[in-house]
Amino acid sequence: MSDTGIGAAVRRKEDFRFLTGQGNYTDDINRPNQTYGYIVRSPYAHATINSIDTSSVKEADGVVAVFTGEDMQVGSIPCGWGVNNKDGSPMNEPFHPALAQGKVRHVGDQVAIVIAETYAQAKDAAELLEVDYEELPASINMENAVNGGPAVHDDIPSNLCYDWELGDEAEVNAVFDNAHHITSLDIVNNRLVANPMEPRAAIGEYDTATGEYTLFTTSQNPHVIRLLMGAFVLQIPEHKLRVVAPDVGGGFGTKIYHYAEEAIVTWAAGQIKRPIKWTCERADAFVSDAHGRDNLTHCELALDADGKFIGLRVYTKANMGAYLSTFSTCVPTYLHSTLLAGVYTTPVIYSNVKAVFTNTVPVDAYRGAGRPEATYLLERLVDRAAREMGIPQDEIRRKNFIPTDAFPYQTPVALQYDSGDYFATLEGAQKMADVDGFAARKAEAASRGKLRGLGYSTYVEACGIAPSAVVGSLGARAGLFESANIRVHPTGSVTVYTGSHSHGQGHETTFAQLVSDTLGIPIENVDISHGDTNKVAFGMGTYGSRSLAVGGEAMMKALNKVVDKAKKIAAHVLEADAGDIEFADGKFAVTGTDKEMAFGDVALTAYVPHNFPHDELEPGLEEQAFYDPNNFTFPGGCHICEVEIDPETGVTEIVSMSAMDDVGRVINPMIVEGQIQGGLAQGIGQALLEGAVYDEDSGQLLNGSYMDYTMPRADDLPSFKVGTSETLCAHNSLGVKGCGEVGAIGSPPSVINAIVDALWDLGVTDISMPATPQKVWHAIQDAKMAQAAE
Repeated sequence: MSDTGIGAAVRRKEDFRFLTGQGNYTDDINRPNQTYGYIVRSPYAHATINSIDTSSVKEADGVVAVFTGEDMQVGSIPCGWGVNNKDGSPMNEPFHPALAQGKVRHVGDQVAIVIAETYAQAKDAAELLEVDYEELPASINMENAVNGGPAVHDDIPSNLCYDWELGDEAEVNAVFDNAHHITSLDIVNNRLVANPMEPRAAIGEYDTATGEYTLFTTSQNPHVIRLLMGAFVLQIPEHKLRVVAPDVGGGFGTKIYHYAEEAIVTWAAGQIKRPIKWTCERADAFVSDAHGRDNLTHCELALDADGKFIGLRVYTKANMGAYLSTFSTCVPTYLHSTLLAGVYTTPVIYSNVKAVFTNTVPVDAYRGAGRPEATYLLERLVDRAAREMGIPQDEIRRKNFIPTDAFPYQTPVALQYDSGDYFATLEGAQKMADVDGFAARKAEAASRGKLRGLGYSTYVEACGIAPSAVVGSLGARAGLFESANIRVHPTGSVTVYTGSHSHGQGHETTFAQLVSDTLGIPIENVDISHGDTNKVAFGMGTYGSRSLAVGGEAMMKALNKVVDKAKKIAAHVLEADAGDIEFADGKFAVTGTDKEMAFGDVALTAYVPHNFPHDELEPGLEEQAFYDPNNFTFPGGCHICEVEIDPETGVTEIVSMSAMDDVGRVINPMIVEGQIQGGLAQGIGQALLEGAVYDEDSGQLLNGSYMDYTMPRADDLPSFKVGTSETLCAHNSLGVKGCGEVGAIGSPPSVINAIVDALWDLGVTDISMPATPQKVWHAIQDAKMAQAAE
């Protein structure tokens, strides 16, 4: 291993510009003759728009134009995944206008854009817009929405998007009829606001000379935005539409999607023939960025007398919000139900998902996207089953783990895992957490009047959604491959054009490590380019921990093509057969001789082809590759959380969080650890602090700012103990699996299981996320009252 190659803890190349304020975010960009847009949003969850009077706005200082839904008659913002009902009929897919037409359907729905010479002028003028709303009853609660609540869309009176299933319900019910023990739980997976560091922003520009449009945007996948917006919304040919996503400050899923504001500023720029810049304020982000999670689930686990799992059935209502966001429909189905086997050998599983429209912000993928929801319900069930049957938490898991010699392992919910060792990650986490010393720590805490608990979570994740042919048959409306172009310059330096996109993961470092390791060149001689549809041929962006497993593998395919061509060039110069050329450490050598040629010399020969195999090769050294995986990758692991609770206040302190994860081959251990720690922070945030709360009468988001929505801070988190246990992915050459989401997947159930463990002897058997001090205190008091009543 070199000091910059695969496996090396290389410091991130990109951090200097970020830490010194030299990043290039969308809001840093200003175009010549630029105007500023302000989006007017609905104050109501559900209302008819009787009329909009723009006359006063148009007369305000600095105003260039104002547009409403009546002006912007374009296509519907598309959903990227179609799901069929149990009977095979297609899902309900309502029209989604960029600017509201006739009705608004959630607080924050886009009503108009005011464009002015300055942002302040646009915002001031927006207050003059006169909208005659007729407020309507709203469906906020999912249970009410599907039981006769007001219709979010007039043509969908049931408020159901789809009623979907996986598995044979009758077969599973028969297993339950003969079970020795059944554990049941009702699970709330709380709604989350993603809150990336950089709010969304967009600049639309139109070139009157060429008829070309340019959109600068905070996106995780600019090519997908170009495809969706150009083909389905604005009908702009792709060769006339450029999408640029420069530095992006965090995404966590919420910047995957095609948002209305992107289409609005692009279309409006064509109308006024000037660039328009829009930057989201944080208050608007709370009611316009796609939210995450928000599932209500009843789940049951059947066990035999020995504690072996024999069946699982899961009934979920998943909130879609008012409209279908880009990948919203696949999250509770193909990204959730297919993971319900977890790390266990449960032979039969049934899942039913009802997707529900409500008058709330659309819900879509958030870090983990369906896999955290599956892990949470499964690990809460396993924890409860162990307590009810008197089996230790680690023993019930070992008893049901997929054996290490069973891979590849076909689950009953469609997926086939290629590799894993769940015993190793469990044992590694137990050692890091010092489980053997817990009893003494619990007794010491009790001497201080505190309650200690230990919670387990063992999980598996599916990353790098694939292959395209399979997901296409399941409803995906796009390919899920990746592309890479390797351009070797005449002096031997390299530029990589990748369809993956970085929004904080460190791609400029890890991707450069792959090139450095493969070509034997210094890492500083490698440049990574992404995020511009005019530079990169095509790409599917970054989400679902796909960057290395899919984007990195596309790079490796292109790099291998470069090496193959370079060997032929070297063979010609060195007067040898190409089959006799060995390449290592940046040098091409003839086997068994001292003849060799440096990589840089081969590159120069490719571009100055005086001594070159012209009959066999074209000049130059540049190769492109596409990679469409054969399967998902399957990271897995074990997280163990230890908490201490003050029963007088309900305050829960996480005193230890240990995470042992198998993410396949580790390219850069420092970056992997950082990714896992970030995910742990977000998982703990969901478990203890975060949750978007709507008023069920008015549909107002009650915690729509940082004064009310509690983000995790440094003093809410312990010093994490993070380790990796490696089994290689069997179907990509790098052996990588993905690490970006594992922390957020494994940690929430471990936290809640630890809290339940601390309170179990008091009679508290369950507590929902977020486990706030108030909620924990009330649970303790209710349990005490119940015991007193007995």
